[in-house]
Amino acid sequence: MKAAVYHGPGDVRVEEVPAPSQPEFGAVCLRVLRGAICGTDSTEYAHGPKMISLDHPHPGSGHSGPVVLGHEFVGRVAELGEGVEGLEVGDRVVSGAGVSCGECRWCREGRTNLCARYYTLGFHRDGGLAEQVVSPASICVRVPDDCDDDAAAMAQPLAVALHGLNRAGVGIDDTLAVIGVGGIGAFVLAAAVARGNRDVIAVDVDSARLDTAAVLGAAHMVNSGPDDAAEVVREITGGIGADVAIDAAGAPGTLAQALRATRRGGRVLMLGMPARAPELDSFDAILREVELTTSVAHVCGADLPEALELLSGSGIAERVVERVIGLEQLVPQGLVPLAEGSARGKILVDVNG
Repeated sequence: MKAAVYHGPGDVRVEEVPAPSQPEFGAVCLRVLRGAICGTDSTEYAHGPKMISLDHPHPGSGHSGPVVLGHEFVGRVAELGEGVEGLEVGDRVVSGAGVSCGECRWCREGRTNLCARYYTLGFHRDGGLAEQVVSPASICVRVPDDCDDDAAAMAQPLAVALHGLNRAGVGIDDTLAVIGVGGIGAFVLAAAVARGNRDVIAVDVDSARLDTAAVLGAAHMVNSGPDDAAEVVREITGGIGADVAIDAAGAPGTLAQALRATRRGGRVLMLGMPARAPELDSFDAILREVELTTSVAHVCGADLPEALELLSGSGIAERVVERVIGLEQLVPQGLVPLAEGSARGKILVDVNG
């Protein structure tokens, strides 16, 4: 079968690989209908390996060496492993990206994204940028009939956004500033609006992304290139600051923007992965008792179903997606534009095209 295989930085090849064998106990084999890529994929391509284990076995999955990319995908169940319950051949499902053991302290607490033996499909084991993929049935969720394949392929990143909103305790009456509205930031904004929040401030250096933010329902757009974003957010909020600010970019200076844009007693969520450790003005944060929270990945059982519900008929997918490319165009039309920062929306992948 055809698959996009990561061999190292700048080396992703679309090549023929063996199709998966009989799925193991508790797993299903999916025929992939649509995939998607994100900034983590492009970071691995341009600057990796950061998460991928090329020269040593990953402690969770045991995999090492080249790996099939793809942690965002929707597929149809083609084969059931022993012990699978609740799914049938032919079901259309979205697979969560993270695989957890279900037994450790964090899994027992419901925080499966922090599992002691956590690993991710597409980085630590073959993923869904292929014609077929094997996934644990426990992280697969049926797709509603009114959610098409393009929309369903975006359930995983939307679930990440929902998990972040939950971690930050964002209520529908809160003033929310989203710093960086490309990639995951667009999903955070869209999820907040879909939940009923009507006071969302979008902050970005890219005017095209701010245009998209307006379409997604942001109440205010702030261009942080020419403007002091934190000061503008304070002006919008009557000099008080946002109740919650989310740094969805992780770029140099964005955490500082988020802290300055937040009111006394407000909350800041670190969601975007920084390329290097950010500077933090803890003195000011302490004086204003600003809460600093982090978020990573999602909890399949809670966040994926809500993501699919929001994607069903909401129009989020149509407003976020930039284009659909074939698997053969993955590098030049997908990974490269993402790595260069020229992509303006979500890029989907037709693995059969």
